[in-house]
Amino acid sequence: MVKKTAIVTGGSRGIGLAIAKQLAKDGYNLSIFATQDEKNHRGSMDELRTLGAEVLYVKGNLGVAADRNHLVEETVKTFGSIHVLVNNAGVGPKVRNDLLDMTEESWDHVLGINAKGNMFLTQAVARQMMKQEVMGRKRGCIINVSSCSASVSSISRGEYCVSKAGVSMLTTLFADRLAAEGILVNEVRPGVIATDMTSGVKEKYDALIDAGVFPIARWGTPEDVANAVSALVSDQFLYTTGSYIDVDGGFHIKRL
Repeated sequence: MVKKTAIVTGGSRGIGLAIAKQLAKDGYNLSIFATQDEKNHRGSMDELRTLGAEVLYVKGNLGVAADRNHLVEETVKTFGSIHVLVNNAGVGPKVRNDLLDMTEESWDHVLGINAKGNMFLTQAVARQMMKQEVMGRKRGCIINVSSCSASVSSISRGEYCVSKAGVSMLTTLFADRLAAEGILVNEVRPGVIATDMTSGVKEKYDALIDAGVFPIARWGTPEDVANAVSALVSDQFLYTTGSYIDVDGGFHIKRL
């Protein structure tokens, strides 16, 4: 049986690594795209291989066109096809500033990766998917990992909120464009997830959890997000595109 291939951007750690592990368990071969050298994540990549996946590791910057093209080319060269793209990679501002103090440099950095990078990688992968024969019951599946910040204001990191709102619109646009091609596009919106990226604000969110801000009163885990991605790329959601799943402990619920 021919195995399907999934690209996971930002797949070397945190949420991306949890997604990669789950997809390996689901029977996918993996193309991992990350900014650091593979040697820095050798243990994690070996773990993916022990789960049964063939693993290609591609180093690059999502904001650079040549790196995005290299990722697609190397993945097709290695595995022959791309069946799933998980747009997980993203960055926050290097410094959290009030909205009135945000710099153009910070805006360009965050939007260049989170919005532009995801836009044009998705474009490149979609073009590749459209060349391929249908395998199973769909030609391909694209999952955008956005954030509750797509719809929740955070004035100390406005560029991040705008970038994630942009990712959500990309979900809508590509779902509309690619449905007729047999390619489904959906989105997962994580809330507060325990990773190294949130370790610096742990006390803040511990207090919010204790105060009852989140109906499910705990931190989310990377595995919570990975399980949602796994479900959406399966054949259980064949009549669903342009939709999103909140993985945020109910934070999105409007409450009195």
